[in-house]
Amino acid sequence: MQPTQPRLHLGNIEGALRNWVRLQDEFEIFCFIADWHALTSMAHEPHLIKHNTREITKDYIAGGIDLKRSIIFAQSDVKEHAELHLLFSMVTPLGWLERVPTYKEKKEAMGSEERESYGFLGYPVLQAADILMYKPHGVPVGKDQAPHLELSREIARRFNNLYGEVFPEFENVIGDIPLLLGTDGRKMSKSYDNAIYLSDTEDETAAKINSAFTTPTKIKKTDPGIPETCAVCNLLRVYSPNWETQWEEDRQGIRGCMQNKRELIECVNENLRPMRERRAHISDADVEDALKKGAERAREVAAATMVDVRAAMGMS
Repeated sequence: MQPTQPRLHLGNIEGALRNWVRLQDEFEIFCFIADWHALTSMAHEPHLIKHNTREITKDYIAGGIDLKRSIIFAQSDVKEHAELHLLFSMVTPLGWLERVPTYKEKKEAMGSEERESYGFLGYPVLQAADILMYKPHGVPVGKDQAPHLELSREIARRFNNLYGEVFPEFENVIGDIPLLLGTDGRKMSKSYDNAIYLSDTEDETAAKINSAFTTPTKIKKTDPGIPETCAVCNLLRVYSPNWETQWEEDRQGIRGCMQNKRELIECVNENLRPMRERRAHISDADVEDALKKGAERAREVAAATMVDVRAAMGMS
C-alpha cells in the first residue's frame, strides 16, 4: 500500500489486509509499503513519506500481520526493485502503459495544467518488479488492481519469451470483499474523503457514519429503502451478523436510517477495537526493528532473483 497518508481505512483492511492475515497461515507473505510509488503524487513533499511508512506499518501489525511468520518492509530499502524496474522498462511497450485504466483516470483528474511524470506513466512497470521479484504463487489484492496484475503477467511473459523462463505465472488472490463503499456511496478512498480509518477514534467513526449517504427517497422511517445503494446498509453487510434482517426491514420500511446508523456505529467500533488497542502499544522502535528485519529477508530473496535475471540476459 502507498504511504500517501499515515493510516489505513476500512477499504484497505477489508479489501486486502484481512486477506493477507488469512493467507499467512499457509504461505510466507511479503507485505511492503510502496514508498517509491507514493512519489508519483508526493514528489513535492517526500519528507512525509517516511513518517507515513512507519504509521502504516503499525496498522499492518495491529491488523494481524505476524512478524514471526510474515515480512514487512519498505520498498526503498530493497534497491533490487529499482534495478528490475529498469530492466523491465526496456522491454515494455509504451502502449501497454497508456491503456492501463487507472492511468487514464488519474491523467484526466490531473487536468491539463499539470504534466504527468515518467514515473507516473511507468509505475505499473515498477509494480511488476515489486511483484515478480519474489516469484510469487499468488498476489492478494483488491478487485480494482486486477488490470495491473495482468500487465505484470504480460511483462513476465515478454521477459521469459526473450530471455528464458525466469518468472512463474502467478494467481490473483481476490479477498471476500472486493470493493467497500465509502460514506458517500462511492468506492472508499482517501482521495474521496469518504473513508473510516483504523486510527479514527470511536467518536470520529460515529460522526462519519452519522453523516453517511442513505437512500435519498427514504424520508420517513416507513418509506421503503434500497439497501443495495445505501452506504450504511452496505457497511452493515460487512460488519453486522444480522445484516440480512436489517436489509429486509429497511426495504419494507420497518426501520429507519438512524437505527441503521446506530447499529453500524456499534458494529464497526466493536470490530476495530482489538486492532485499535494493539496499535496503541506499538512503538516507533518496534516499527523500525520490524522494517529492518523485513528488509534483510526481502533482500535475500531479491538478490537471488536478480542473479537469475542477469544470467538469463547474459549480463552476469
